[in-house]
Amino acid sequence: MQYQAPANDLRFLLFDVLGADKLHELEKYADATPDLISAVIDEAGKLAAEVIQPTNQVGDRQGCSYDPETKLVKTPDGFKEAYQKFVEGGWTALDAPLEYGGQGLPHTLKFVVDEMVCSTNLSLGMYPGLTHGAISALHAHGSDELKKIYLEKLISGEWTGTMCLTEPQCGTDLGQVKTKAEPQADGSYRLTGTKIFISSGDHDLTENIVHIVLARLPDAPKGTRGISLFIVPKFLPDSHGGVGERNAVVCGSLEKKMGIKASATCVLNFDGATGYLIGPENEGLNCMFTFMNTARIGTAIQGVGPAELSYQWALAYAKDRRSMRALSGKKEPDQVADSLIHHADVRRMLLTQKAIAEGGRAMLYYAARLADHMVEGFTEGDKKKAEKYDDKLGFLTPILKGFLTELGCEAANLGVQVFGGHGYIREHGMEQIVRDTRIATLYEGTTGIQALDLLGRKVLLMTQGGAVREFTLKIANFARKHLADKRLRPWALELLKLTGQWNLLTVRIMLAARKDRDVVSSAAYDFLMYSGYVTMAYIWLRQAAVAVDKLDNGGEESEGFYRAKLGTTEFYFERLLPRAQSHAASMLSPSKNLMQLDAEDLAFTG
Repeated sequence: MQYQAPANDLRFLLFDVLGADKLHELEKYADATPDLISAVIDEAGKLAAEVIQPTNQVGDRQGCSYDPETKLVKTPDGFKEAYQKFVEGGWTALDAPLEYGGQGLPHTLKFVVDEMVCSTNLSLGMYPGLTHGAISALHAHGSDELKKIYLEKLISGEWTGTMCLTEPQCGTDLGQVKTKAEPQADGSYRLTGTKIFISSGDHDLTENIVHIVLARLPDAPKGTRGISLFIVPKFLPDSHGGVGERNAVVCGSLEKKMGIKASATCVLNFDGATGYLIGPENEGLNCMFTFMNTARIGTAIQGVGPAELSYQWALAYAKDRRSMRALSGKKEPDQVADSLIHHADVRRMLLTQKAIAEGGRAMLYYAARLADHMVEGFTEGDKKKAEKYDDKLGFLTPILKGFLTELGCEAANLGVQVFGGHGYIREHGMEQIVRDTRIATLYEGTTGIQALDLLGRKVLLMTQGGAVREFTLKIANFARKHLADKRLRPWALELLKLTGQWNLLTVRIMLAARKDRDVVSSAAYDFLMYSGYVTMAYIWLRQAAVAVDKLDNGGEESEGFYRAKLGTTEFYFERLLPRAQSHAASMLSPSKNLMQLDAEDLAFTG
């Protein structure tokens, strides 16, 4: 089955719900007219369906191969050609800065492309995806000289980038980084150490790979305060900006993984490799956060994109596959049995997938619009505006990454369930979606880490609950506006109740944590999931409000399209949103029931 770009849903969401048709009114995004946005949606859809998707299953079957003699990695058949078409189309440069060869378009449009690529080949999307983070870190913190050497090559897609954080002894706790960086007389540094789990660490898609590396200078302070950030290319650039001599960084091995098998996940060995400092000494982690926040939102897309594909294929299968008669009577009397689509439990699974894919998409593009305003603030030199939107985005980032990747896995598993036994068979591609999507909950910070970042850092430590108060006020004000419409009133009332509960839960956890610090950790996951369900409810109400208006006054889409939005909103509020109350109850449960057993007593053997 071929992927179909959700073009109608994207236009509805971007133009009617989020106001992206006004982006061109911002000075920085004057070229982002509605016509151009529509063209990007259409062309990206063609690229995803015709160029990228055909490489997906072959990539999974072949995976990447590693030559222990040359220490080089080869990507599967068709990947080089597909990547080259991606580059030739200018897709790597979409939202990159104009002064270095980029197109200077909004993040919103990059999200459109990223989503479609994630739907059709998650592995292939990893190669240009991490490059974007390298561009962000270098553009924000690199010297003019480094920008001149590397940015154009990265933006054009001629070279790709990586993020090298994790080491054998540390991942989440980067204060344990041991990779050393020794200063040289010429201003460069010699990096020595080993990095693991490095996506796109080596491959044959481009002539050079630019590694962004965390390392520790001699006599640097212990912990995270003593980490610096470096750029370390696979090949040192020559005097003309091309590829020069090989640097002392090689791939030691490839990880054998559950999914995304065509994404080269490498062990990288730095053996006195030449690197150059990015940003101030010992402030590498702060510089890397530019990269990490970008990467985490990108990972959230990896929950939504596969959810969309799984839904599309499950829906097609449910319409075609016949099994039993519907309990309410024959629906297709001329057939031996009724299609799966007529069974209520199958509808439950399909509508869950639809609610996740469309609701998750809306959450992502809502965040993208915040990012566009943040960038506009930086461009205008309006520090207050930039920081305002940066704070809003910072609060939402762990919710997006943690919640949407967890629900993306749920949607992928439901797709297999709709297919039944056929879903478990390799040829249909449904089990691959499950395997590929699973990684999104792990890298760039596991769901548990995102939860701690949200509750422990963003809510309790940094804002003392202020982030929740600010966001819930926005939600409540929106809900109040729609109490008068009987079609929207039940959902608006429910949202008002939830905004109050969200604040109360925050206060109760804050007070409990003063007596027991384990409360933060024990409540964090449930707090994140609760936050996700309420945020998605807000986003669904926004879509429903627009659908009601279009039904009353006319719109670009069919009446059925708008009625489907209302029907999915109803399903979400009545079937999925109640999950939030389970999380509310769990987060208030004392940490004692988690921590009271001795570690030795957790075993039931011996």
